[in-house]
Amino acid sequence: MYKPLEVIGPEHEFSLVNETLQPLPIVDKVIKDFHGRTVNFVELPDFTFGKELQVHVMEIKANAPFKSPVLFEETMQNAVSTLLGFLDKKYHARLLGTGMHPLLRLNETGVWSHRHKKIYQEYSKIFNLTQHGWLNIQSFHLNLPYARETTGILLHNLLAGICAYLPAIAAASPLCEGTISPNVDNRLFFYKLNQQEVPSITGDIIPEPVSSFTQYHKDIIVRYSQDLAKAGAEKTILFKEWVNSRGIIFRFDRSALEVRVMDEQECIKSDVALSCFVRAVLRGLMAEHAEPLPHQLLVKDFNSVIAEGLNAKVVHPKGATARQVCQYLFRVATENAEEDEKKYLWIIRKRIENGNLSDLIRERVLKKAQKTELKEAIVNVYSTLINCLANNQPYF
Repeated sequence: MYKPLEVIGPEHEFSLVNETLQPLPIVDKVIKDFHGRTVNFVELPDFTFGKELQVHVMEIKANAPFKSPVLFEETMQNAVSTLLGFLDKKYHARLLGTGMHPLLRLNETGVWSHRHKKIYQEYSKIFNLTQHGWLNIQSFHLNLPYARETTGILLHNLLAGICAYLPAIAAASPLCEGTISPNVDNRLFFYKLNQQEVPSITGDIIPEPVSSFTQYHKDIIVRYSQDLAKAGAEKTILFKEWVNSRGIIFRFDRSALEVRVMDEQECIKSDVALSCFVRAVLRGLMAEHAEPLPHQLLVKDFNSVIAEGLNAKVVHPKGATARQVCQYLFRVATENAEEDEKKYLWIIRKRIENGNLSDLIRERVLKKAQKTELKEAIVNVYSTLINCLANNQPYF
């Protein structure tokens, strides 16, 4: 059993695209050509890759949690490079990070139709899957283990106070269908809306505080399971812990908390930096015996952050803007980071100072659009981001 904050378990989501940024709904074909037959996931010695709900998005995840952020970076960049080599040779395809594909129209992709398709068919009975909150979102999931129930509950409640402000740093989705949106984090904007038919599944995204696993099961899992049953869901398929769509959920099958509020970044190194930041802040809050902040305060601030990012006005006791809160959290992280984590925190500092990826992408696209068409400007900027992923180079 891992001790809390001892290891990092990452999961990444990337779009398959060509050189003009066209989405390629060929994940099943890629898997079949690589593996010899169509399966959900292909397991290699150090990492696994495979399907997501969307057939143009591929998931890459570690086979085991990493004890070192350096090993995390090396292993997952090797995964990216391995896939890129195969994709380039067979299809002249690329991988694109960030929180959403900036040009994708919903008729350009679809839902996975092979093994596990029953899960998506069950979802489609209740929800409209043909919307951006299902077909066009890419997130970076971070798994943090806990050894005991008391520790897991503490981490869950403290994470809520971090994750309300984390999108101010991690937002990477300023565009949708070739249009620049007023929202800083469009992925989370659409994510909030994708299961409106059964609102108990997502709650407020920021999870409500819990006092025990029993309460969590009763007030969250049992509740949305009952609501799904009323909506016509089949009990054996969707009444699961992973159906919970809050920004932090318990994964009891792996004794871990899964953080879901971060957009996929432009490169693995930036994902590692976010992981180090979250772990170091948590470590500091635990050392300070910090009390979780009121739920409604966090929800209000979270919604402001989705819309306005670092410039959002908030009611957090440590700052009047999200940037000030992030500066406070960064100080906590710096004071409590381990030596190998400190090597990555400069990326977080620059994001807070200069803007998150959404801010930078919007700025660069608008600047280029003064001299060319908007679509060409978008392709130009995102082509650079494709190279950032291939070269593991942060975008500033």
